[in-house]
Amino acid sequence: MRLFHAWLSSASRRVRLCLAEKNLPYEGIAVDLSRQEQHAPEFLAMNPNGVVPALELAPGRFLHESSTICEYLDDVQPQPPLRPADAYDRAVMRNFVRWTDEKSLPNLLILNWSLMLQPAASQWSDAQLQEKLGRIPTPERREAWVRIARKPYTGEEKAVALAKLLELVDKMEAMLLASPWLVGGQYSLADIAAAPFIARIAELAPEALAEQAHPRVHAWWQAMQQRPAFAAARFQRFSEVQQQREDAARTG
Repeated sequence: MRLFHAWLSSASRRVRLCLAEKNLPYEGIAVDLSRQEQHAPEFLAMNPNGVVPALELAPGRFLHESSTICEYLDDVQPQPPLRPADAYDRAVMRNFVRWTDEKSLPNLLILNWSLMLQPAASQWSDAQLQEKLGRIPTPERREAWVRIARKPYTGEEKAVALAKLLELVDKMEAMLLASPWLVGGQYSLADIAAAPFIARIAELAPEALAEQAHPRVHAWWQAMQQRPAFAAARFQRFSEVQQQREDAARTG
């Protein structure tokens, strides 16, 4: 298998973590989002939505959507199981994963794109912007690129996005009442789905993950980071990547 991914992408992190938990070998191919490599015809042939990740199973066979990819991996490699055995718990798991995609992801994108993509996009000429927009397959993503290129998110908008992102922590605190893992009493794709968001919250608002604020999420996050698969999935801090970019720019 070949995984076309971006190191800081939450969806890519989710799939890398799932692959690591399954101990499945794969070739990782990094996609440079700042250069819009995800909008190249070659990538769109794998994922028509123009977003990472895309998983190539064999020549001409591709999967996209991180939640779909993770369930596929659990099907083809049943051990260790990453979905609850109980049908109700599996439905709860899927609803939670969908909740993170619909509620958490849009707010995370505002914060991440403002930091990592806006500096370059704001330098594009009008002609360059129009050329790049023409390659983006979905209206939602075209609007997002216009925002960071010409109408940067304000401090107030980013504060609102962070507040909405932190709703995930409250939701998880309630879900962890009866078990150290989110759904069905066992580690599952629900925990894998949450991990990229909590990793980012740990950088943006570490106080929200303090033991005094959310003791169950705090314990969950400590346990998550101790799993061997977490290290294998390489959740590099945004600040480290940003520093590397600045150092590279200074050295030419």
